[in-house]
Amino acid sequence: MSTSCFDREDETFIVLVNHEEQYSIWPQWKAVPGGWRRVEGISGNKQVVCAWVDQAWTDMRPLSLRQWMDAQARDAGAAA
Repeated sequence: MSTSCFDREDETFIVLVNHEEQYSIWPQWKAVPGGWRRVEGISGNKQVVCAWVDQAWTDMRPLSLRQWMDAQARDAGAAA
């Protein structure tokens, strides 16, 4: 049985982000999938990149949902 590249201790990872500001870790040697872009300057072992993501991604809601909720709150405040 082979080990997934995501489970290897000697793998180097990068951090990806999509248009909804959702993050993912990705093996450095793999092509970046469509809809994602690399976060420049962030790479290392799984522990390092996961720690960076934990610190950077503090709101798990997709960007579009955050924007919608902010607009709802503004509209409710304007109506009051």
